[in-house]
Amino acid sequence: MQVVKEYVQRWYESGLEPDEYICHGKQSNFVDIEEAETGIRHKVLTFCTNDVLGLVQNKAVQQAAIDSILQYGTSNSSCSVLSGRIDLHRQLEIEISEFKHLGHTQLFLNAWLAMQALMDAFCHLAIPVPGFQNTRETLIFTDVLNHGCIVSAIANAGTRSGKLFGHSPRVRVRAYRHCDMDDLARKMQRYVRPDDRVMVVSDAVFSMDGDIAPLPDMIDIMKNYEGSVLVMDEAHASGALGATGGGIYEHFGILPQHAIEQGVIPLIMTTFSKFAASAGAAISTHVAELKPLLNVSPSSIGTISLPPPTTAAALESIRQVRQNPEIVQRLQENTRYLRSRLIEHDFDVIGETNVLPVLLPSDLDPKVFARKLITDHGIWVSPIWFIAKPRIRITANSLHTKEEIDLLVSSMTAVRNEIYSSKPATISA
Repeated sequence: MQVVKEYVQRWYESGLEPDEYICHGKQSNFVDIEEAETGIRHKVLTFCTNDVLGLVQNKAVQQAAIDSILQYGTSNSSCSVLSGRIDLHRQLEIEISEFKHLGHTQLFLNAWLAMQALMDAFCHLAIPVPGFQNTRETLIFTDVLNHGCIVSAIANAGTRSGKLFGHSPRVRVRAYRHCDMDDLARKMQRYVRPDDRVMVVSDAVFSMDGDIAPLPDMIDIMKNYEGSVLVMDEAHASGALGATGGGIYEHFGILPQHAIEQGVIPLIMTTFSKFAASAGAAISTHVAELKPLLNVSPSSIGTISLPPPTTAAALESIRQVRQNPEIVQRLQENTRYLRSRLIEHDFDVIGETNVLPVLLPSDLDPKVFARKLITDHGIWVSPIWFIAKPRIRITANSLHTKEEIDLLVSSMTAVRNEIYSSKPATISA
């Protein structure tokens, strides 16, 4: 452990550790937080929650979770393959399948397990079947800015989880430049072999830049490789994109059926931690045969199934979204308003979704900027300083008011002005 101790000491000396806050309560977008290091309490207006539709405090969602505990208890205490499957799981899978326009859905505890299960199921199938042998290699293309759950899954795609040495055909991985369809087309043309099983994986909305994958262009390229699989991680797209929050396909005015008609196999990963007031993930497909492989993947069979209150909260949240599309429209209106106000005040805001990254000049420390927003103005945002170019990551949600958005922008302007006014003037030679 000596290396660990020395590393963490240097890490802290370099100021790279995150500031830790403990939440004591929440009402709408106002949160009671405590500085873990000092114990100082603040009541803050948050712009860093991923509860984009404000459903975490929705009474119907809360009651559904409570009712599920009274009926099933707090846990299923087993994996779904053995004895951990409940009727709420089936209801949630049906609801997601209808929401995403794909007939079959498999649930997982989180996106990391879901993506690993997909690699196991697609690349390595499930268990040895007498008389069956696969000799076709898998070739995976991935956007360089994909989320960590994708990166981790494809990094371990060469061997099936739980088996150090596998006997499946080789898995090859190639990265393409961020949302660069010319680069994807070139690399597919260069690396795809006639018998390859081809998969392209991308975030629908990229969590650090807030931009959207060019889905129609991706399908147009992939249609030249019949049977290729297109995986869209809709963690930040579900509930946020499209007139009814349906996600990236609705955003571009198409259905997954469009991809199918082009010879492309669409897979969608839905996560519940952003729009669905819960936790967990799901993979949806129109290929019925994929679901049983996902169900017996090591990520499923070796992991407890989604707990009843988590399942019930996600189920009721999706029903709320489908019944009340106006909450999605409020989110989108707030996003447009916030973006316009930041631009008016000369902030370098990028992206095109409710994830609004504000890039900072190199001489501004995001952590210092965020701390001053909390202590001086009661505003809570996310500073990003080590996993991407320094920035303040802001997330709009449907509960924000214009007055709250104006307060955020005026507070950010005041902090920026204060930091620069306190910097020593540059002396010209």
